Amino acid sequence: MLQNPFITSSPVKKLASWEVRIYISISLHLCISCHSIWNWWAETFLPLIMAAFNSSNFRPFLLTGFLGLESTHHWISALFFMLYLIAILGNSTILVAIKKERSLQQPMHLFLSLLAISDLGLCTTTLPTLLKLSWFDDREIGFDACLVQMFFIHVFSLIESGILLTMAFDCFVAISHPLRYRAILNQMTIAKIGIGIILRAVAVILPGPILIKRLKFCEANVLSHAYCLHPDIIKLACSDHRISSIYGLMVVLVTFGVDSLLILLSYLKILATVFRLASAQEQRRALDTCVSHILAVLLLYVPMLGVSIIHRFAKHIPPVIHTIMGYIYLLVPPVLNPIVYCIKTREIRAHLLKLFSQK
Repeated sequence: MLQNPFITSSPVKKLASWEVRIYISISLHLCISCHSIWNWWAETFLPLIMAAFNSSNFRPFLLTGFLGLESTHHWISALFFMLYLIAILGNSTILVAIKKERSLQQPMHLFLSLLAISDLGLCTTTLPTLLKLSWFDDREIGFDACLVQMFFIHVFSLIESGILLTMAFDCFVAISHPLRYRAILNQMTIAKIGIGIILRAVAVILPGPILIKRLKFCEANVLSHAYCLHPDIIKLACSDHRISSIYGLMVVLVTFGVDSLLILLSYLKILATVFRLASAQEQRRALDTCVSHILAVLLLYVPMLGVSIIHRFAKHIPPVIHTIMGYIYLLVPPVLNPIVYCIKTREIRAHLLKLFSQK
């Protein structure tokens, strides 16, 4: 029988029923919020879709590459291209390892494969415009193409946030309910959670480009990055964009904010359970595995928070800070996530060493 790294033979104290209800509700958060968001979206934005798609004659946007770093433009573009290759290779390697090794097809590793897919999605969404700008000095991007890129960037970011919440729930169940772990997180539950994560992301982000299509754009058309982000686009509008701005802020608070709060509560409860029930050796083993999850959370939320704060509240900082924070936001998680998990997850590390030693 496959063993979860958190499951031990030590007796586990039964938690109070209210604690069980609270933390099992984390797994339902994604599906419930997805259902509520879909109803709200259908009632509010569905009538606007046809009008939005009939809009036309928008000026193309101009991308910004390495503003403030022009003297090192070619070196930086080469560095970023190498980072993209590392991200694609690292995440693809994790997917191949999990697919080929049957012992890795546990909930924890399946969630990790979903995380790798979302990282690959972020890379492939932003790579074309970055290469077009850095290699061919082609700054122009069509209005609709920009909205499509913006949509997928934010969708994959929200998918990654949902996956990290689910991984935190996985840790909690494995530590606090080891005997019920496989009953709670079976294949059907994992599939439902994965579908719920994707549907939630699409339903939440889709109104963004629809609202932008209803804005009026005049002369300003220069973006702050080599890719399109929601706050970066709406600030170029010459008409009233308060609805779009409030919508973007509400998305951050209701989705990323709620996810991060539930993740924090999960890990606080995990730490309390570990220090109360486990021996010193079991504490080290559980915490060692949780460290990789916590690092993945920080890699996503810290750059995302930095970019959001810069765009909304720090408009007078040097352009080079905008550039650096933007690339950190999209490059750091896909590059470092596979490295962190390969180093900190013993099963994946052992299987990769086995694969490479055979070659």
